[in-house]
Amino acid sequence: MVREYDPELMLHEVLYENAAGVARVTINRPERRNAMSFGVMQGLRQAIARAHDDDEVRVVVLTGAGDKAFCAGADLGGGGIADGAASAHDGRGLLADLFRDMWKLGKPVIARVRGYALAGGFGLACACDLIVASDDAVFGTPEINVGLWPYMITVPLLRSMPPKTALDLMMTGRRVPAEEGARIGFVQRVVPVAELDATVDALASELASKSPIIMRWGRDSFYRVLEMDADAALSYLQGMLTVTSQTEDSAEGVAAFAEKRAPQWKGR
Repeated sequence: MVREYDPELMLHEVLYENAAGVARVTINRPERRNAMSFGVMQGLRQAIARAHDDDEVRVVVLTGAGDKAFCAGADLGGGGIADGAASAHDGRGLLADLFRDMWKLGKPVIARVRGYALAGGFGLACACDLIVASDDAVFGTPEINVGLWPYMITVPLLRSMPPKTALDLMMTGRRVPAEEGARIGFVQRVVPVAELDATVDALASELASKSPIIMRWGRDSFYRVLEMDADAALSYLQGMLTVTSQTEDSAEGVAAFAEKRAPQWKGR
């Protein structure tokens, strides 16, 4: 994971702020519908690394500036990631590394989606743990319509919906409104635009109130068993339950329940 933070980058194409244990990361290119340039992907990696290294951060909220788009995908215009074959290849590698960073973060990531989340932007939203979308949000993989295929976002899509549903979206390139996204299963909350921020804030606060060590181990185990066969997964989960039950936070949670009080997590 990236360990060096560039203040200029963080103040430009990607914004970062932390309050009450919630890090808010914003793609700040509304004039380009928050399309992903090299700077955006590098900035997002730096933001995720910063959140990873800060013990005060319990939850990350990822969003796009303005009201038009969460992220419209890769920037294919001048100065974007597609200026030459070598640059395009490097850009794809950055996106893959960003997905890996997000999954290794050990903390919940919420996608706050308003407007378009297309192509790589759709994949970025699906790489988050939960998606909260406004009722005007639109998702899709339009690559097939321009003679491309959404290769790099296949993994996050397959982790977010049934395989044949993902294939349908990839083959047709059709756009999916937020309500349909909820029916498919890759959107977890759909709310009116006026309620988007309050809903995201409430969800982030709820997740931030949980034990950080139990959240990290549980989240890690969820993604790990997705890649395992059932028998191996059950054995692994049995071991994780035994280890988890021996933590101080587990003992505190049980004691707090018995004493009818709020638990005081120590993260160990």
